Amino acid sequence: MTRLLITLCVLVLSTALPRAASAEFEVSFYTGWQTAPHSKVSGNDPGGVGPFDFTAAWEGKSFEAPPHYGLRGIWWRNAGLYGLALDFNHVKVYASDEDLAEQGFERLELSDGLNIVTVNLMRRFPGETRRWTPYVGAGLGIAVPHVDVETSGGKTFGYQYTGPAVSWVAGVSYPFAERWSVYGEYKGTYSQNSADLDNGGSLDTNIVTNALNVGVSFNF
Repeated sequence: MTRLLITLCVLVLSTALPRAASAEFEVSFYTGWQTAPHSKVSGNDPGGVGPFDFTAAWEGKSFEAPPHYGLRGIWWRNAGLYGLALDFNHVKVYASDEDLAEQGFERLELSDGLNIVTVNLMRRFPGETRRWTPYVGAGLGIAVPHVDVETSGGKTFGYQYTGPAVSWVAGVSYPFAERWSVYGEYKGTYSQNSADLDNGGSLDTNIVTNALNVGVSFNF
């Protein structure tokens, strides 16, 4: 599923958006350190832990496989000041071992991606004398996580559409060649996740992620 989403991002950004003489197109890849604050987890697990309602202490585990990463394409217009972006962000959350023990879960994680796909509006602020360029952006989209939940009542393991999502970003880019640049940024996401459990139960949680990313971009 992750590969499919990446492929769709590339296809949409490289073929669906029309090219104009004044337009600039940018494709980038990023990775970094990602965390998630505590959030409420509620639902029902028939035959297992039953109704549950607790606060999970999420761990990001950014550099454990599969790692945290993202793919972004931006179509810059208006002399490169404003852009429309499609962003695929493979963020992750794992419930802490303490939560698992206390709540009767054997596994509770969205670890092959709390995959966030958003369409973003971007704004950058070039300077006449400096090479580095600040930028900001925000967007709306969907969450398609890999739900991995296991209790005595059964196991749920697979991708689901779980709800809407938003993202926001602020960073600085620096060109090191004619068409290449590097960048560093802060990126946040918020997603509402309502997942179905395979035993007929449900799980609901709203998750915020915060990440410090570094990336590389190719412009054409």
